[in-house]
Amino acid sequence: MQYLLLITLLLTPLSLSRSGHGQFTTVQQAIDSIPAKNNVWTRILVKPGIYKEKVVIPADKPCIVLQGRTASDTVIEWGDGGEVNKTATFTLYAENFKAKNIRFEVKVYLANLIYFPVLSENLIIPYNLKTPHGDRNSIRQAPAFQITSDKVSFYQCAFIGVQDTLTDFQGRHYFESCYIEGAVDFIWGNGQSIYKGCTINASTAILGGFTGYITAQGRDSATDTTGYIFEQCSVVGTGPVYLGRAYRQYSRVVFHKTHLSSVVVPKGWDPWTYVGRERATTYAESECTGPGADKSKRVEWEMTLSGEELYKLTDVGTFVNQGGWLYKQPY
Repeated sequence: MQYLLLITLLLTPLSLSRSGHGQFTTVQQAIDSIPAKNNVWTRILVKPGIYKEKVVIPADKPCIVLQGRTASDTVIEWGDGGEVNKTATFTLYAENFKAKNIRFEVKVYLANLIYFPVLSENLIIPYNLKTPHGDRNSIRQAPAFQITSDKVSFYQCAFIGVQDTLTDFQGRHYFESCYIEGAVDFIWGNGQSIYKGCTINASTAILGGFTGYITAQGRDSATDTTGYIFEQCSVVGTGPVYLGRAYRQYSRVVFHKTHLSSVVVPKGWDPWTYVGRERATTYAESECTGPGADKSKRVEWEMTLSGEELYKLTDVGTFVNQGGWLYKQPY
């Protein structure tokens, strides 16, 4: 098999050194150094540290591998929120992107300007919900990562926020052994994605007793090929959570061979604004385990998939890897 040339760029984080041991001091500088319309795979090696910056990869810079040492010590974080299309810590417009061992995180600044993690539950932060669906005057959308492109993969990455943590907006995507944390619609959009072996942490204790939502998938029509497929994952958390709610009428989410802890509410799913049209959705569970997998009180419109239907959705080659793009990406 023929591979494109790999170019390695080294970064030194601002929080650790400005000594020049790396070629750049920010992630954005390294990305900006790559020529427009690049078609050579470029690997950016990010040294351990906290990179406090908002990062954007434009559409004309495909073929990038962003790689850290581990998701626990290589962090990209920022503190914006409000307009979901403008505030993500990391925004990806380019196709053919791969990330490994990076943590993408949203942080907030309080009124007293003290810098705190969004998920510090003992603090008063601007995510105060007053109704089960949230008071829109008191909750802000704040993505840690926004994807609007095709052929994207993540391995051993972490995405941490509260609402709209991971904007899986459009394109074919593959997540393996990742960690995703949030409370409200924290995986949302209209992507065509498989999440394999991932940990989904519903940090809904921060909502003060209200129930959160893992997914808000936005499939627009019965012929739309999109959906979120969770394969061999684990759902944990600190408070009650729905598996998903319908962001669009034909919303599609499947949990397969996934461990569901007791945080999953008995109903499982919420139609949101599509009451009376629930059967247009494709919400399904198959071979799941754990106390949250008890379907005796699930909504009666949850779908039971045939073996063939399940295979077409859970098979990587069939659902996301058409043309073999995933395995053509550099290791």
